[in-house]
Amino acid sequence: MLKFYKYHGAGNDFIMINNFNGDISISPEKIKEICHRQFGIGADGVILLESSDKADCFMNYYNSDGSLAEMCGNGIRCTTKFYLEQIKLCEALPRTLEIDTRAGVKKIECNEDGTYSVDMGSPIFESPDFPSAIGKAYGQMNIVKIEGFDFNCVSMGNPHALTFVDNLNEIDINSVGPKIENNKNFPNKINVEFVEKVSENHYKVKVWERGCGETQACGTGACAVYSILQKLSPRQGLGEKEITLEFHGGQLFLSQNEKGHIILRGPAEFLFKGEIKLSPLL
Repeated sequence: MLKFYKYHGAGNDFIMINNFNGDISISPEKIKEICHRQFGIGADGVILLESSDKADCFMNYYNSDGSLAEMCGNGIRCTTKFYLEQIKLCEALPRTLEIDTRAGVKKIECNEDGTYSVDMGSPIFESPDFPSAIGKAYGQMNIVKIEGFDFNCVSMGNPHALTFVDNLNEIDINSVGPKIENNKNFPNKINVEFVEKVSENHYKVKVWERGCGETQACGTGACAVYSILQKLSPRQGLGEKEITLEFHGGQLFLSQNEKGHIILRGPAEFLFKGEIKLSPLL
């Protein structure tokens, strides 16, 4: 039997598995089966915690369609909580941890209010995953027009296309999301965010995640939104001042440190645990 744990960060949910001994290998087909919300456990992804010679652990993350993912902001907070609660078994929270990912090692601070702050690094505006910047008229923004929307493109270790709208309720993301994700401009597909401004420091976001579909929240997507806000308005979110991004599943909080790195703060919650048969799932 394979023991699993279920966690979520702002509604973005994950199946967590301890694989520190390296014995577990799950095929993409079986990842899809166990993430299925009607016929499996149900989740946006599977995270195997594994050993790392560079950090406290390695976050081996798979999307719900079985594809590998470079990074997940909500997933890394859940990885931190799972590691502390189920693997390291800490009686007292450490101040910081380091988690190894396919997008590099990320530093996480454990806050007294139960949230976790992740140093997500700097945004990347030049990537083979999306078209290059189109000129000074857009402040060197990577803008592409698809389905009638102007999408800004940025990478936070994984690629994002986001656009600003007047009314988020008018966006049928299940209809338009797949069209953007699979557009020919994005050779490796792309994550999609629609953003509505509520106030100067408060925005609402709908997400379509590459390899998952619509999700309740997206950590790297939140960072992508923050990075574009900074690009469009350099005074926005400077220093330790946080802005709030509101998703279906909850709120995430974004700021910038003295190095110019984006800091993602938010919750991580344990849901339940269980066991599944090793065969034929593996």
